[in-house]
Amino acid sequence: MTARPMAGTRRINKAAEQRITTRNARFQQWLALLDNRTKRTRSGEFVVQGVRPITLAAQHGATVRALVYPIGRPLSDWARGLLEDPGLRAERVAMAPELLAELAAKDDDTTELLAVAVQPADRLDRIQVGADFLGVVFDRPTSPGNVGTVIRSADAFGAAGVIIAGHASDPYDPRAVRASTGSVFALPVVRVPAPSLVLEWLTDLRAAGAPIRVVGTDESGEFDVAEHDLTGPTLFVIGNETTGMSSAWRDACDVVVRIPIGGAASSLNAANAATVVLYETARQRSRM
Repeated sequence: MTARPMAGTRRINKAAEQRITTRNARFQQWLALLDNRTKRTRSGEFVVQGVRPITLAAQHGATVRALVYPIGRPLSDWARGLLEDPGLRAERVAMAPELLAELAAKDDDTTELLAVAVQPADRLDRIQVGADFLGVVFDRPTSPGNVGTVIRSADAFGAAGVIIAGHASDPYDPRAVRASTGSVFALPVVRVPAPSLVLEWLTDLRAAGAPIRVVGTDESGEFDVAEHDLTGPTLFVIGNETTGMSSAWRDACDVVVRIPIGGAASSLNAANAATVVLYETARQRSRM
């Protein structure tokens, strides 16, 4: 009598499986995506690590080029479900566990799934602008963790999109993707090289009837954030972690708000400040 496979140990269809057991060219290419922004940009791909980011990539229809799993290891129902999902048109790649651990940036070889995803187009028209529009510009951020945290907060409090402006940290850096906990897949994240492109987009939207106000955040702002009406269409500008908003963005603001703080702290971390103003916006709008 032939034994039936235990749950979670059924094998992937070998006809559809690719195998990587050495540090070949493809492995080296994916490894470079972890810390080489130039190669991420040229390939248009990035590595997705972690259960929630991979799950959200699949749920929100991200283009996934490859799902990578360890050779000879039993998999969880979660991993098996993604690998056997016929709607997820990604190549299935079985990899030696020790190589997969390198891609996962882990000290052990317990990772059961990674994804290689395609970077979406950097087009501002991906951001939907409605009557209750809420958007975020992060001006020249330097920390991938802050980028990911701002994206996560924007998602949590109902923003339509996040714009990463100027010479900035990469939202597809693995540290940013992890810090976003997958929210990078849940709302449009658009990179622009200069404020002028966003301001042209805003001019067109306003000409079409969208009364969007640009609200900057700075410790020397004119109003406390809780005292300013944030219920209308709003584009927040969060400044660089060290130097704050650039002069171009400061000039573009209709108003600049501040977050009152006490204690010995002189200011908040940029990502924390973004979270506070987004929460306050959601609070005000929930009372309408």
